[in-house]
Amino acid sequence: MNDVPQILLTHHLKSLRLPTFLREHDKLARLCATEGVDHIGYLARLAELELIDREGRMIERRIKLAKFPAIKSLDSFDFKAIPSLNKMQVLELARCEYIERRENIIALGPSGTGKTHIALGLGLAACRQGLSVGFITASALVHELMEARDEKTLLRYQKKLAKYRLLIIDELGFVPLSKTGAELLFEVFSQRYECGSTIVTSNLPFDEWTETFGSDRLTGALLDRLTHHVNILEMNGDSYRLNQSKKRNTNK
Repeated sequence: MNDVPQILLTHHLKSLRLPTFLREHDKLARLCATEGVDHIGYLARLAELELIDREGRMIERRIKLAKFPAIKSLDSFDFKAIPSLNKMQVLELARCEYIERRENIIALGPSGTGKTHIALGLGLAACRQGLSVGFITASALVHELMEARDEKTLLRYQKKLAKYRLLIIDELGFVPLSKTGAELLFEVFSQRYECGSTIVTSNLPFDEWTETFGSDRLTGALLDRLTHHVNILEMNGDSYRLNQSKKRNTNK
């Protein structure tokens, strides 16, 4: 009969979905007894552990849903390798206040200068602040939009994209788009205009975006929306990836 309260407690904590309570309550009770902590202090510590673990699980879930190709933080970025990049601006953006203001970010620079790393780092920061994030390359996004259109699920997919507080579109300009693809991508930017934040990375300066979208009119309309509330990150310089590889080889 002495086991009945423990069995009931375990059952109740599982039903209430309090795994940290279940895992830690006994160990913490002994610790609090040793330290002379009263029952209010004990419960406060236990509740704090549950909240910390719950927030950690929610962050992990947001990161998983974002579909990042890799987990990269801003702490691991070598800002000295790209002198043109304003480090203070990036760290300020990591506070995610631009998302509350529904502003965009455009990272421009040659291939290999770390644009994707910065975008991933800002995306990770947003996940840690409780914001929904989505990551996709421009070519993959256009492919999925066209596939959704063919399968008559375009509206559903567009609504999914619109729900992200932050949408990261990587590698815009690497592949020229078809007329239909360009128009579908333009719709994504239009639907997010002043409704959600978008990070775009591109190896092309603005005056060459017409090569990707194939239309001066469409490119002009897109840039008008995208740059209305924008933070531009200039990332010109030698290849960041190449420099990192050289450093790793030197340290071996």
